[in-house]
Amino acid sequence: MTKRVQLVLNQDVRKLGKAGDLVEVAPGYARNYLVPKGIGIQATPGILKQVERRKEQERLRLIEIKQQADTQKTALETIGRYTIRKQVGENEAIFGTITASEVAEAIQAATGQEIDRRGITVPDISKLGFYKAEVKLHPEVTAIVEIHVAPN
Repeated sequence: MTKRVQLVLNQDVRKLGKAGDLVEVAPGYARNYLVPKGIGIQATPGILKQVERRKEQERLRLIEIKQQADTQKTALETIGRYTIRKQVGENEAIFGTITASEVAEAIQAATGQEIDRRGITVPDISKLGFYKAEVKLHPEVTAIVEIHVAPN
């Protein structure tokens, strides 16, 4: 078996690794392709320290984003109830349906926080009343808000 060479990748390589990963490859692959194209660099103690520092900074950045999402969740759930006004027909049935965009607009009007409508899950709403909606703020943080559908 031939000796393997350790490289740190500068960019993502399919089936090999992501940028910043330490990988072992065949010497010819490293010498003839990865290093000349600038895709990878030889792993030295200094380079490994830089990679660890970058990974730590990225980890801290992700923790900060999650904390912001937790703070936003607390703010959304503190207010608790958001009112959406709709035109009403017979038997308290509303015209149309409540969409995620309408929920996002109601939240923005009440809190001033902009929420991505694609992260909002709204139940099937066809009548006046109170409903619960899920707002996904982060892959690990989901807020439950109450929607009050009221007549216009």
